[in-house]
Amino acid sequence: MRAILAREMDGRRVSGWVWRQRLAVRGALEDAGFGTEARNQNQPRGSRQRSGPLGDQPFPGLLPKNLSREELVDALRAAVVDRKGPLVTLNKPQGLPVTGKPGELTLLSVLPELSQSLGLGERELQVVRASGKESSGLVLLSSCPQTTSRLQKFFIHARRAQRPTATYCAVTNGIPATSEGKIQTALKLEHIDGVNLSVPVKTPSRKDILEGVKKTLSHFRVLATSSGCALVQLQPLTGPG
Repeated sequence: MRAILAREMDGRRVSGWVWRQRLAVRGALEDAGFGTEARNQNQPRGSRQRSGPLGDQPFPGLLPKNLSREELVDALRAAVVDRKGPLVTLNKPQGLPVTGKPGELTLLSVLPELSQSLGLGERELQVVRASGKESSGLVLLSSCPQTTSRLQKFFIHARRAQRPTATYCAVTNGIPATSEGKIQTALKLEHIDGVNLSVPVKTPSRKDILEGVKKTLSHFRVLATSSGCALVQLQPLTGPG
């Protein structure tokens, strides 16, 4: 999942591109009858990124404005990063809502066309796991209702038990004082340079909470350090993950 982090970690500001997300669905996938080996599809050196409605943007993580229904389907098909059995994983751009009002262009509204575009025939894709409109990142889809149900139950139980279901890596400007620990912070959306970003709120008031400020809890572990920076693994324990 690609997203910008802006959090405080033991006095160190975390700001960088998230470059990896791993969905922790091993047990649920095995129960559904599928293996858990991920396909590593590295592009050859010197290869160009896909062109299209998203790839041609100066910031590919953003959804272009005034995108037609057909262009959105093409963009989502090009954004598919993995297919295994009934499961399809794609990289959703920021600005695309998962659900919405009737007639609104959303991920859910174009799933029938996307399913046909991917050659699934009558097996229409369903959303298993997806981030909200203001987030970019991996979306897990399934063309099997039983698999969808099992995986959704897995995520619900994991969230209630505060078990991580996603792993991110970020580069920090500064090295955390401890190599491992938890981050408790409140976050709110702010519109900065045309992009909605999550920014920390140090001492949220009751009014802030009512206005949409979210309290979050994440586990972190320092993986490597160099030149005053650190590679940090982050696992959200609250929120959609």
